[in-house]
Amino acid sequence: MKLTQTEEVLMQFIWEREKAVLKDLLNDFPDPKPAKTTVATLLKRMTDKGFISYELVGSKRAYFPLIKKDEYSSNRVSGLIKNFFNNSAAQLASFCTTEKNLSTQELEELRDIINEQIKKQQ
Repeated sequence: MKLTQTEEVLMQFIWEREKAVLKDLLNDFPDPKPAKTTVATLLKRMTDKGFISYELVGSKRAYFPLIKKDEYSSNRVSGLIKNFFNNSAAQLASFCTTEKNLSTQELEELRDIINEQIKKQQ
């Protein structure tokens, strides 16, 4: 299961804060801010999907993530590779290096990352 784009934005705020009440999350949004009821609905949907939970702190709900950011990112990238690049990480890398006009420095950084992974696997 995945989050909608707006839910992902809200999830980023929760990951950054680690635990947050509705008021703080609402303040994290740039202007124009969504309605309080909209954010409350998003939080309920995210709770129902199993991405977050909450604990009562006085009369307020303090929301916290149930899934780690790197775990979610890994699942999303895997889905992207599967759905758009024929399940080939090499095709994704090719796309990124030819379509995104990467600088020489960025390409060298990617090469260094790949070389480091090759060393680890040998």
